[in-house]
Amino acid sequence: MRLSLEPRTSPWPLMSALAPLLAVALATLGAGILFALMGRDPLAALHALFLSPLDSVNGLAELALKATPLLLCAIGIAIGVRANVWNIGAEGQFIIGAICGGGVALYFGPDGGWWLLPLMLLAGVAGGMAWAAVAAFLRTRFNAHEILVTLMLSYTAVQVLGWLVHGPWQDPEGFNFPQTPLFEPGALLPVLIEGTRVNLGAVFALLSVPLGSLLLGRMMVGFRIRVVGLAPGAARYAGFSEAGTVWFCLLLSGGLAGLAGICEVAGPIGQLLPVISPGYGFAAIIVAFLGRLHPVGILFAALLMALLYLGGEGLQISQQLPLAVTGVIQGMLLFFLLGADVFIGYRVRIVPRTPRHA
Repeated sequence: MRLSLEPRTSPWPLMSALAPLLAVALATLGAGILFALMGRDPLAALHALFLSPLDSVNGLAELALKATPLLLCAIGIAIGVRANVWNIGAEGQFIIGAICGGGVALYFGPDGGWWLLPLMLLAGVAGGMAWAAVAAFLRTRFNAHEILVTLMLSYTAVQVLGWLVHGPWQDPEGFNFPQTPLFEPGALLPVLIEGTRVNLGAVFALLSVPLGSLLLGRMMVGFRIRVVGLAPGAARYAGFSEAGTVWFCLLLSGGLAGLAGICEVAGPIGQLLPVISPGYGFAAIIVAFLGRLHPVGILFAALLMALLYLGGEGLQISQQLPLAVTGVIQGMLLFFLLGADVFIGYRVRIVPRTPRHA
């Protein structure tokens, strides 16, 4: 006998909605088993992972701070996936956005006025869009797949950032540390809650939720995106440009990732460093699919992923566990989500082996 997957004639719509909750439950169970195998009390470790970060106002503010770049990047990725445009390089666009916006802050320095911060934000958005435009051009001109191009450009962006902070932008008074000078106070995002680090970037992220919902559900461009993704033949018959949709989705996604990047360096970091992201751009892919490619679902998924980042840092302190545990739990979350999707769309059938004749 062998196992075979057969498409379901009518997939379960309710299970499709409940699949993220099932994936979260299974990932939590898997995390508990992992903690036990590592010699830790599973209940204590799970408490440190999911509950301890939420026991104070500062903890909630940090949750919003961590969720901000995840939410911005994930909504851009989700809009692209709706059109079958896969931007896997939000991490690189995040970094380039931080570089472009940070470059504006360093160039004007103390000479900047009220216009400096808006100019930095625009430069960050433009940088992310320009980095994504490379993939859009190669996809529409040479049919190069955007998954490979955007992924490779992410590693290029890391090298560009490393060269800048080790070279021309290195702080001459930084004791040879690879970092730029600190941004001037006028180049930093205003803090929303005194005594915390949550800043104006969280407002931008929250605004992206209703705007993304409006674009996908109420605007003609959103209808075109859905048609191109679901029925390319029908889209061509209706006169919808596939190349135009690719450009729009990648530029929008890159711009949101670039905005996330400049919000990060003009917010909690306050300068450019060799590492400005713990992998927000890649984690946003999980967030997008966990949120079912819908902006409202992505909001809750971003908060969950931000909680994993915060809880992972708490596990280092309270349980002496490596930070890599967070990545393992993220991987389990994606694995169980994809597994649930397989069983939603397919059923397992046992096929008897055909006897071999002599």
